[in-house]
Amino acid sequence: MKFKKCREELRKILKNYTHKRQALMSCLHLTEEKCGYIPEEIISFLAKELDLPRVEVYSIVTFYSMFTLEKEAKYMIRVCASLPCYLKGSDKILKVLEQELGIKENQATPDGKFGIETVSCLGCCDKAPAVMINNETYEKLTAQKLKKIIQGLKNSGKRHKGKN
Repeated sequence: MKFKKCREELRKILKNYTHKRQALMSCLHLTEEKCGYIPEEIISFLAKELDLPRVEVYSIVTFYSMFTLEKEAKYMIRVCASLPCYLKGSDKILKVLEQELGIKENQATPDGKFGIETVSCLGCCDKAPAVMINNETYEKLTAQKLKKIIQGLKNSGKRHKGKN
């Protein structure tokens, strides 16, 4: 099956926990890392392995913004929409992204390279406005800084790991 290797790695994680339920977050993080999203098949697998209702696993996946149920773009850009970020210009940051990439919020570029979404908080309130690109956070953004970051990603053939 498609996710056989992922299930094998998840079973290894589960062996390290005496209370299997405690393994859920570790399993979800691993799945997100390996697959790029949390497939329905893995939700069912984890529910069975952890002896949890499927809806409970699903609710955890949908509660946390770092997990997604759909395969994402190569560079998933999450714009913080918290009040501090908004007051510092996150709405302008979103508009710059939309102009630079030619897409709107909750869309991906046709080539699958970039996607944009807003999230309620990135935990960087003192360094607003902030965005997260994949797992890298960029703080105190300006339109100019963001354009430079996006241009670097457009020219890059691999995932961006640099700091801001």
